[in-house]
Amino acid sequence: MSHSIPFVDHNVEKKVHKAKAENSQAPIKIYARASTITPDCVGLTFLVHNGKLHVPVFVTEEMVGHKFGEFAPTRKHPVHAGDRKTKK
Repeated sequence: MSHSIPFVDHNVEKKVHKAKAENSQAPIKIYARASTITPDCVGLTFLVHNGKLHVPVFVTEEMVGHKFGEFAPTRKHPVHAGDRKTKK
């Protein structure tokens, strides 16, 4: 049984340590959607790129072990014309 080591992008790790050292609450802009959320990230806000724009993601304890990309959807679900008419 092999346990894989979680991937954490080096740039994300550096930005997290810098924000913790400065006690900064400013959101951290990242592009590494495949990076794993570590316990160090809890309580910080990240702006995760979804291919078009940066989606704000506030990290909680339940998110540790998941990937940043899971919380920034890349696709906009279509809304049909008929659905818009019935809502009014």
